[in-house]
Amino acid sequence: MDDATTGARRWDVEALPEGDAKRTAVREMFDAIAPRYDRLNRIISFRLDGRWRDRAVRDLALAPGSTVLDLASGTGDLCIDLRDARMAPISMDLSLGMLTADRSGAPRAQTDILRLPVPEAAVDGVVCGFALRNLVDLSEFFSEIARVTRPGGRIALLDVSTPSNRFLRFSNSVYFGRVVPRIGALLSDGPAYRYLPRSVAYLPDPERLVEMLRGAGFADATHRQLSGGLTQLMVGTRS
Repeated sequence: MDDATTGARRWDVEALPEGDAKRTAVREMFDAIAPRYDRLNRIISFRLDGRWRDRAVRDLALAPGSTVLDLASGTGDLCIDLRDARMAPISMDLSLGMLTADRSGAPRAQTDILRLPVPEAAVDGVVCGFALRNLVDLSEFFSEIARVTRPGGRIALLDVSTPSNRFLRFSNSVYFGRVVPRIGALLSDGPAYRYLPRSVAYLPDPERLVEMLRGAGFADATHRQLSGGLTQLMVGTRS
């Protein structure tokens, strides 16, 4: 049995993986879906993903020339947006498949973003797009981005969310729970796109996320719902 099939089985289970099993499953899953990842993102989000990334870069509010880490950078969409805003992005991801598909031209490194190969207070900012739920330990991640961000530096973190409006919440549940897995199975990897909608269960509620960020060293951290709560954006300044 090949690695891709074995990897698929790791995340195609009822119980969501934890710890080292989660890290391995996430890496292998994103390696498998990398070639079609961008195309699926555009289809599944109805191209709203570009609007969400634009908002994150705008709310990052850093000056041109700022050095910004794009963590769990995938194929480099946020790096392109950062470069268009005249910043200097650096792409880091656990998945070699994603980094190979990165078309941003930014410097890149394969690494576990819970253990960044970056000195303390070395960067002006950090962004992370739709990957918080894939991390083994969010508290460790928030401490790590606080460690590498200079005082006064900024972070902008995007991820999926659960709408507060009952109608939107129901519609979103049907779409991501039933429609997205079928699109994923048709155009990419079925098990991966069954896992991704379920992975939102890993995320704490917004109040807890803000509390964790403030405790890590981003005292002014705030949380915003985008597109009616389909997506959430957290921003903050390193104290």
